[in-house]
Amino acid sequence: MVKPPANDRDVQWNVWAAAAQRGDKAAYALLLKDIMPYIRALILPTLANPDWADDVVQEVLISVHKSLKTYDPALSFRPWLGAVIRFRRADFLRRHYSARGDKRTSLDDPAFQRQHVTDTPLAGEWKDMEAALARLPKKQRKVLELMKIQGLTAQEVANETGMSVSAVKVSVHRSMNKLKDMMEQG
Repeated sequence: MVKPPANDRDVQWNVWAAAAQRGDKAAYALLLKDIMPYIRALILPTLANPDWADDVVQEVLISVHKSLKTYDPALSFRPWLGAVIRFRRADFLRRHYSARGDKRTSLDDPAFQRQHVTDTPLAGEWKDMEAALARLPKKQRKVLELMKIQGLTAQEVANETGMSVSAVKVSVHRSMNKLKDMMEQG
């Protein structure tokens, strides 16, 4: 199958994602099959160990599965997917590094970058994302991390925080918009 040009692919992803939200299993399967190599191509050059790429890709696909209902079909799918990829990659690296016993280390630690990140300009993007997350109000950041990083459903986050499901969804939507604005402003 010939891959469509980037703009056509974006349109196709939007169509498949919207159809998948409506329960179209064939569109969902096509979407996952088409985004998998894209995710891998983005992730692979940024990791020191290529074996990690498959783990991160799987985590991204699981997050897409769990949170596809949060995608707004009126917007482009690619930036939404990009946010999922960034969160999952950062979470994977954070967990991997924390498992080694240094819980104080962040993604902007030079030793961490030398050992785990091969594309240092991209590492700055993760540093920027960490800084943007830190600027969110504490409760908003917690809700966003529970849903987008840990992959909980809106109902699970509502149960944990005492918020309503709609308040959780609104909070995540607003947080994502704030993060997008912060990342664009630099």
